[in-house]
Amino acid sequence: MRKLLLLIVIVFGIFFSRPLWEDYLPESVNLSFIDQLSDRAGSAIEDGAVQDTWESFLDSVTDFIIEVDEVIQDAPEISTENETAAVARPDLDVPSEKLFAVHNIELGQAKADVEAAAGQASRSSMNEFGVNWHAYHEQYQNFFMVSYNGNNEVNGLFTNQDLITSSLPLKIGSTREEVRAELGQPLSYIQKGFVRYELQDDGEYDMFSYDGTYITIFYDLHENNTVTALQVVSEDLEDGRDELYAAPSAELEEGFKHQLFDVTNAARTEHGLNALEWNEAVSVTARKHSVDMAENQFFSHTNQAGESPFDRMDTDGIRYSVAGENLAYGQYSAIFAHEGLMNSLGHRENILKPDYGYLGVGVDFNEENQPFFTEMFFNN
Repeated sequence: MRKLLLLIVIVFGIFFSRPLWEDYLPESVNLSFIDQLSDRAGSAIEDGAVQDTWESFLDSVTDFIIEVDEVIQDAPEISTENETAAVARPDLDVPSEKLFAVHNIELGQAKADVEAAAGQASRSSMNEFGVNWHAYHEQYQNFFMVSYNGNNEVNGLFTNQDLITSSLPLKIGSTREEVRAELGQPLSYIQKGFVRYELQDDGEYDMFSYDGTYITIFYDLHENNTVTALQVVSEDLEDGRDELYAAPSAELEEGFKHQLFDVTNAARTEHGLNALEWNEAVSVTARKHSVDMAENQFFSHTNQAGESPFDRMDTDGIRYSVAGENLAYGQYSAIFAHEGLMNSLGHRENILKPDYGYLGVGVDFNEENQPFFTEMFFNN
């Protein structure tokens, strides 16, 4: 009896709330049965054929529920499973000219050599050196970035995947002690004009100057301080940067946000996870928070109006079932920001969370040219 009463309540709720929901249903859902029900209900009152009309009413509602259920099940979903076919690693050789190679590419090689090995770049975007990072990958597998000088020769390399070879016994997974045993003590500062910038000494990376190159080796503090990424740039490229923080521009802001997106997906892919889809709407939400922090000189997930990341997503109409936010401030580039986030356990968990399907990134700069990065992850 209780189930019957509940069914009656549900049915009448559907019937009388029609004006509130009928405009939101797909055109494939036929609502003509409701008009029929109205006529039948009236005739039932007049003729007294309540039982027959009620049974017909229930049959119609059952058909309606089944039809709506089919529409709902047909709605697209973002899969969080890594369904990307595995791509083979290239056969990696020991570099013949330089100390390190990435995807068998060394500093000084021609752009034509890179494209012969890896095809056309998937994205080109401005970096802190005033040139473009060109990102090469196959659905974020075998991911690396390259910059070129005016003669289309390689003057910068980066990867956070197992694509590194060296003439020294160093590779992804080598320990900090092994790196320093081969390369000596890292730099403690870097000179820009008449200004000496002290380098961070928190164990997250080492920077070395060697044979006309600057080598930055990033460590994973949560994997026993082992090598997780490598950046190599020519001395000319590094020395051409007058200050540690690049001058802000619309091109650099676009570059940083897309580079952070790409290296995040490269990290997820390297850990066996699905790559995330770019979401423009949540990127706008993320950038507004970066602008807010840069202009109002604060650094927090909660803004000065007391709004959390979820409040800000709600305000902007972002629907989500699961969501998270990463913030970074003061790093020199998107690469340094990402590697720092990977060494912060809570932020790392966001980057490597299997449940996410979308990512948006926003960037802005303060008066000292320091970038504020906001990453917003979610799934429907």
